[in-house]
Amino acid sequence: METFNLWKLLAGLGIFLFGIFLMEESIKELAGKAFKTLIRRYTETKISSVLSGALSTSILQSSSAVNLMVLAFVGAGIMSLNNAIGVILGANIGTTITAWIVAFFGFKISIESFALPLIAIGGLGFIIFSSAPRYLYTSKLLIGFGLLFHGLDYMKTSVDQITQIFDITMLSGYSLLIFLLVGIVFTAVMQSSSATIALILSGIYSGLIEFEAGAAMVIGANVGTTVTVMLGALGGIPIKKRVAIGHLVFNIVTGIVVFLLLPVLVWAIQNGLGWNQNAIMGIAMFHTLFNLIGIILFLPFITIFTDKLNTLFQEPRQILTHYIQNTSPEVSDAALEAFKKEILHQYVESRYYLIRLYNLSLSLNLTYVEQPPLKSLIPGSVDKVYERLKELHGNIFEYYSMIDGKQLDDTEAVRIDQYLRASRNIMNATKNLKEVRDELEQFELSSNTYLTEQLSIFQQRLEELFNDLDPIVEQRRGDITDFNHAIDSVDDYDVKCINESSQAIKNRKLKDLEATSMVMTNRLFTQSCRMFVFGIKGLLSE
Repeated sequence: METFNLWKLLAGLGIFLFGIFLMEESIKELAGKAFKTLIRRYTETKISSVLSGALSTSILQSSSAVNLMVLAFVGAGIMSLNNAIGVILGANIGTTITAWIVAFFGFKISIESFALPLIAIGGLGFIIFSSAPRYLYTSKLLIGFGLLFHGLDYMKTSVDQITQIFDITMLSGYSLLIFLLVGIVFTAVMQSSSATIALILSGIYSGLIEFEAGAAMVIGANVGTTVTVMLGALGGIPIKKRVAIGHLVFNIVTGIVVFLLLPVLVWAIQNGLGWNQNAIMGIAMFHTLFNLIGIILFLPFITIFTDKLNTLFQEPRQILTHYIQNTSPEVSDAALEAFKKEILHQYVESRYYLIRLYNLSLSLNLTYVEQPPLKSLIPGSVDKVYERLKELHGNIFEYYSMIDGKQLDDTEAVRIDQYLRASRNIMNATKNLKEVRDELEQFELSSNTYLTEQLSIFQQRLEELFNDLDPIVEQRRGDITDFNHAIDSVDDYDVKCINESSQAIKNRKLKDLEATSMVMTNRLFTQSCRMFVFGIKGLLSE
């Protein structure tokens, strides 16, 4: 009989991580203002976050499920590190319910049995509701949640034979530290502290291990359960890694303290509570005490703890600006010129981003630029480039706020406000064109040929815009004729698109809803192009 299946283990890990990814992406799309408010309301204080974690785990019967959901919320940006640590502390309390259920009823509820129904319902919903975004992403969330547990189940069953043939009596006579280590290994392998607790309870019930040895294994099980969250944070953003490290530190520190107090706690349970003859209930109580001690140790210091965690996995701060970082805002003349150059640089980076986003056949560089596009922007996904563009815009606005207006004469004051409007126009245009690209992507998926052809048309329009603006930027000046030509070109394409869409409706090439999407997309695109022109005009008009 095969005792270990490597490919099943790796497949389980892949499915597990893909499930985490789907959950996080779905939560980002579903997290409207009301949802974010709800999450924050129930996790806004230390006590409420702990109680939320405990209640959620009691219902789901899996601290791993709750902790992985916390990772997804943190990754989606709707839960702070402080609140996340509180929920994880509470989840550790909630998971003790499993031990009490086994102690009282002799069985445990397994959430893994929900995996296939979740995948089935989510998969069908994903197909049926493909045109309804909210239901689509809800279905995607169900798929992700199902895959998460399906992956965990694969990882567990790939090593099941190892745990099934393990004879716990082989540990008889060994030190308590060995039992603790076995608890860690079993939980890490089986990806479930509840499964390890059930094994411990079975061993104690059968008289195979002593109560104190079982308690040591419980400590190990609590430490071993951190492996699941560590796996969930693999390849994640820094804050997800901080949550995983926080969970690890909490359980290790609590484990050390409880292990040192083990003789005292065992005596208190067996003699103080009078459960010397009821070892099963005693283990359930010990499991609960372990996590209560952890909360007592950490809850008063959550803020200090999270402050320390925030110092971990710091990404090196990249200087996104080219000019203003070297110019004091207190020197008005120099600051004004550096401010103008930085906004021109912003245009170059926005142009670079849109060339990548729309896959335009244009050169990335402009001859006027004293430095090539930021090295930090070139690698990585297009989304990362956009995030850095927003940060660059924020740096520009921050510099504007630092310039002493009292040192500016009336003309300079007008110019600097004009430059700031130019920066806002460039950023807003870039943001809108990002949204247009998303809409065009939906057009590409349409069965309507008229819509699928729109991407190439909008690409041509955007290339034409940059062909009009690039010479002005390269020469660092433009007259009214240049800008009027650019605006006329934008407006001509706008009129042409409206006329063609109107004709397509008459010829029944476009349905009413499709026509509405087409008109709205064109309007946003046209407004964005005009904002680009006005932005450059505000910087370089003679």
